Amino acid sequence: MSTALTRPHTTTAQGTPSAAARKAPKKHAKFSPWSVVAWIAGLGFFFPVFWMVLTAFKQETDAYTDPPKLLFTPTLDQFRAVFDSGLGTAVLNSVFATAVSTILVLVLGVPAAFALSLRPVKGTKDALFFFISTKMLPVVAAIIPLYVIVNDIGMLDNIWTLVILYTAMNLPIAVWMMRSFFLEVPGELLEAASMDGASLWTSVREVILPLVSPGIAATALICVIFSWNEFFFAVNLTAVQAQTVPVFLVGFITGEGLYWARLSAAATMAALPVILAGWFAQNKLVRGLSFGAIK
Repeated sequence: MSTALTRPHTTTAQGTPSAAARKAPKKHAKFSPWSVVAWIAGLGFFFPVFWMVLTAFKQETDAYTDPPKLLFTPTLDQFRAVFDSGLGTAVLNSVFATAVSTILVLVLGVPAAFALSLRPVKGTKDALFFFISTKMLPVVAAIIPLYVIVNDIGMLDNIWTLVILYTAMNLPIAVWMMRSFFLEVPGELLEAASMDGASLWTSVREVILPLVSPGIAATALICVIFSWNEFFFAVNLTAVQAQTVPVFLVGFITGEGLYWARLSAAATMAALPVILAGWFAQNKLVRGLSFGAIK
């Protein structure tokens, strides 16, 4: 005698779903005081940004009121004044230095990280420690030697000086991040591709790079943020001809007094590219950071 395996019934004799088969109602999350603390902390961190954007739409007289004005007539005069003051040149220089340095970091850092993850040698840990140790040196301690070297080779007040410094500044971080992403890729993929007759370059281009593309996007975005928000080198080494956004902002403080509304408008426009880049790349950023996380 043979017996047939049957799926257990989930309905009663009348054809209605049984109690076990009915979907249990969703449980509402319990109130937690930590959630209130988290919201208060988040609003506290966001408030300065909100106040900066709000002040950017005020007249200078409204920006100096005590107590501060929350109800006012919005205006774009401060943004027009910022553009008339030469923000276009500053933004273009900052975009050029950030974009070119990020491309150079990826061109140099991705192959280095792949080599350190694919063929680790005896001194791999020492090389990785040397990379990250360069971030431990304060920029204040390095600015005088850098100024002397840059001045001697005739690259003072040159936008390419920023490109070189931003590349050197972000390269160690890129190597460490990309190596963690490459280590998450199974080595069997390269072995399977080589057995199919693919060369190493073909395997990397068509198999490995598509898998780690979120990590590349996350690394590029972090390099963009670090380069765009770097003030020290721009102010001390390229403060005249290669005017950048940070130098442009300083001009509102060291010029003819302090213009709160105009400074807020300039700061809002300076922060906008990074905010937009993070907003559009947030999915790849989160996926890339989680992809390279230690499990």
